[in-house]
Amino acid sequence: MSIYTLGIDIGSTASKCVILADGKEIVSKSLIAVGAGTSGPQRAINQVLEAAGMTTGDMSYILATGYGRNSLESVANHQMSELSCHAKGAAFLFPDVHTVIDIGGQDVKVLQIENGVMTNFVMNDKCAAGTGRFLDVMARVLEVKVEDLGALSAKSTKDVAISSTCTVFAESEVISQLAQETDKCDIIKGIHRSVASRVVGLAHRVGVRDQVVMTGGVAQNAGIVQALQDELGHTVHTSPLTQYNGALGAALFAYQKYQREQKA
Repeated sequence: MSIYTLGIDIGSTASKCVILADGKEIVSKSLIAVGAGTSGPQRAINQVLEAAGMTTGDMSYILATGYGRNSLESVANHQMSELSCHAKGAAFLFPDVHTVIDIGGQDVKVLQIENGVMTNFVMNDKCAAGTGRFLDVMARVLEVKVEDLGALSAKSTKDVAISSTCTVFAESEVISQLAQETDKCDIIKGIHRSVASRVVGLAHRVGVRDQVVMTGGVAQNAGIVQALQDELGHTVHTSPLTQYNGALGAALFAYQKYQREQKA
């Protein structure tokens, strides 16, 4: 009989769940685009269970991670740091990973991984620059959808520098460029390079080694991935499961913890 575990990742801007069978096969997953402090976590849990045709009673172990993990004490058997869960998820998807760059809604994390285990990390959670929130603000000013930023930056024909690392000042720079009738595609590429340069500065503090994997919702933006590759000089790998990486890691840890408890 299969062992089912549920990993729940409650971020600042989204709630993600993954159900695993026997610690290796993804049974179902869910994503609700609102995070901690909202109805998102419960909706994500309901959705993932409904998709699998299961209830929480069918889960052998439930583990919560992310910014809002402590709000799930009544649901989860255990809570864990998102750093460990992101390392675990990335190593499952890319067994040879050494560097994980995770750009979330409100922070940026760079993890150093050795044999699937995190050995060092650096994190920026003091400032919105370089995060998903920064890109949301820029998309709003440019009057484009955030999911279209990658495709638009690919159409850029000339370099435009967005030099401010502060969200407020960068917003002013973008408005100024628009007033000069600079092409939006060129501005967007400049924004992506600005984000990449900030993230790479962070990454060099822990050291960057091949294989580099990018996780988090921003990894779906091909413009950011390309800008990071250009700045780092390394190929940056992504997965269609990038947004579920933390929840996947949580479900994997849940399986390990269940196994240990059974042996105890």
